[in-house]
Amino acid sequence: MRHSYPTHIPQCVLITGATGGFGNAFANRFAALGSKIIVHGRSQEKVEALCAALDVPTYPLIFDICDKAATLRAIGAIPSEFQNIDLLINNAGGALGLDKAYEADLDDWETMIEMNNTSLVRITRHILSGMVSRKAGHVINIGSIAGNWPYPGGNVYNAVKAFVKMFSLSIRADLQGTNVRVTNIEPGIAETAFSVARFKGDTRKAALVYANTTPLTAEDVAETVVWAATLPPHVNVNTLEVMPTKQSFGPLTVERTL
Repeated sequence: MRHSYPTHIPQCVLITGATGGFGNAFANRFAALGSKIIVHGRSQEKVEALCAALDVPTYPLIFDICDKAATLRAIGAIPSEFQNIDLLINNAGGALGLDKAYEADLDDWETMIEMNNTSLVRITRHILSGMVSRKAGHVINIGSIAGNWPYPGGNVYNAVKAFVKMFSLSIRADLQGTNVRVTNIEPGIAETAFSVARFKGDTRKAALVYANTTPLTAEDVAETVVWAATLPPHVNVNTLEVMPTKQSFGPLTVERTL
């Protein structure tokens, strides 16, 4: 029997980094399905504006993802009507710099690990307990093709996204028998504020990343997330790598001595 789409609609969705390009698109798509949305971000103004724009019940969750005490305090204070989170989208993260490893800023490396890995682990551990006790839920991590394919200057960003992928697969193994699903979505080049943040506000450098090509949009990535989340509960998408048609694989480099 073929299933119509969608067949499963999450009732309560927590999105980290919800005020960014991907997160905003996720929030709007799930709100359109009628899900309650917990909107996370660092900026109170941006979080409250997004909450006001969504035509569903929302709850603002305002804290710096790298602040452990603030993270646990805020998540622990989520009101009862939003506590049964059945979809967690770990979207917060990002890249800093594109320097070679021997020239990179060590603070940038450590910040990337905190943003993409440490914070994701904290939040996931807290939310998983409730999902397991209810025997229902879905964790969707926003990884990257950078976790699969190294590139010059990627160094720690490649590594943190590889961590996200392996963490996703490993907790999936731990969750066998709990009915909780885990998915790692792995987008390729997508035009958002990602590159502006990577180049620390240098909009010229950021624009060059997307020049003369057709990258993915935040809405494209949202569509893949919604598809994975709304499949029947007995279906788990483990990993999903998605690139724009104009992005593909390059040859391995070979150094030649003349």
